[in-house]
Amino acid sequence: MENNNSSNLVEIKSVDKWFGELQALDNVSLNVPSGKVMVIIGPSGSGKSTLLRCINYLETPTNGQVWFNGEKMSGDQKELNRHRAEIGMVFQSFNLYAHLTILQNITLALKVVKKLDEKEAETLAMEQLKRVGIADKADKMPAQISGGQQQRAAIARALAMRPKLMLFDEPTSALDPEMIKEVLDVMMMLAKEGITMIIVTHEMGFARAAADEVIFMDHGRIVERNTPDGLFNNPASDRTKLFLSQILHK
Repeated sequence: MENNNSSNLVEIKSVDKWFGELQALDNVSLNVPSGKVMVIIGPSGSGKSTLLRCINYLETPTNGQVWFNGEKMSGDQKELNRHRAEIGMVFQSFNLYAHLTILQNITLALKVVKKLDEKEAETLAMEQLKRVGIADKADKMPAQISGGQQQRAAIARALAMRPKLMLFDEPTSALDPEMIKEVLDVMMMLAKEGITMIIVTHEMGFARAAADEVIFMDHGRIVERNTPDGLFNNPASDRTKLFLSQILHK
């Protein structure tokens, strides 16, 4: 396992990703320091979700390197499992087990991966359910709670693993409008707590408020990278300007 001494929690170096004839990522390089919130925006099909999935090797880069916590990621399954235990990921769909209660959904990985006993796992799971504001839903089945509550349960499940990094792939895109705020509020709380997060989202207000840096992607490339104020108020690229004019003035 190669190591480096960078202060960046994530380093992406010249990553390409091809799906057959389609190039989803084109020479992408990016670093994310510990404790920072990086928000990735861009049109559908621009490579945002693929980039996120390459970080934890749900997709294997065709070319280039991904470094996490000072170590180079590879296809070695044992090493991957070790890294993934420290990377929480929240998807568009909540991916909760329908036949388990909310509490059981969270304790499962704690018992299997972290080898905690039932009592330890339940204590930690309840702490995280309180943190995201749904401790009273612990004994409910996923189908018995709202989409926003299910997504908060998915966030609690990821947080219970005590990850060094949280990845969010459009976590509010499957939600009804009235449920979006409750999920974004939880994510805003996490940002203020200093958790390192990389977030793909269409929620521009959240990007402005929560991000340390905003990345704009198009056609598999990083077009622009700036502070929220710089990118939204004074974009350097004409492509960024066009995208923002379409998104912000609908």
